[in-house]
Amino acid sequence: MAQMALAKIRKLYAIEKQIKHLSQEQRYLLRQAKSKPILDDLKDWAEKSVVKTLKDSLIGVAFRYLLNQWQYLTGYLDDGNLQIDNNAAERNIKPFVIGRKNWLMNQTARGANASALLYSMVQTAKANNLEPYAFLKHLLTEIPLLGRHYGIDVLEKLMPWNLSEKIPQLKKVD
Repeated sequence: MAQMALAKIRKLYAIEKQIKHLSQEQRYLLRQAKSKPILDDLKDWAEKSVVKTLKDSLIGVAFRYLLNQWQYLTGYLDDGNLQIDNNAAERNIKPFVIGRKNWLMNQTARGANASALLYSMVQTAKANNLEPYAFLKHLLTEIPLLGRHYGIDVLEKLMPWNLSEKIPQLKKVD
């Protein structure tokens, strides 16, 4: 049963791999055409199989979890901008988990805020495919040149999504 479930899930990930470079609308349409039938089959199979398992068995618990979480599992079908899983979010919070012990060194709320700000800036650079060191160096070079009085339009120019021409891109890892 587990192998059957994994085979169905592998098909979904294979579709995602094929469509990842398409537009949001194209991903939505292809998910409706290709992924939805696989998910419908998976749900039908799980509903039939769950009654054949012991409630406390590992496979029984897995089937019940799958069916209880169905709306969340299939939510990505309704929006071509959503991902099939939350792996990107998990990768992005990993530095926070690893850094937890380091944060114990923050003696004050001000130090903790500074750490949070720095981590936020690094993750924002990564999310926008910019090399974090180059992004921070650019900010720390440009902000002092602004002087004391500047508007939101000036800050907007320093946002990572507006700097892709000036800052080196992260190396792609597939």
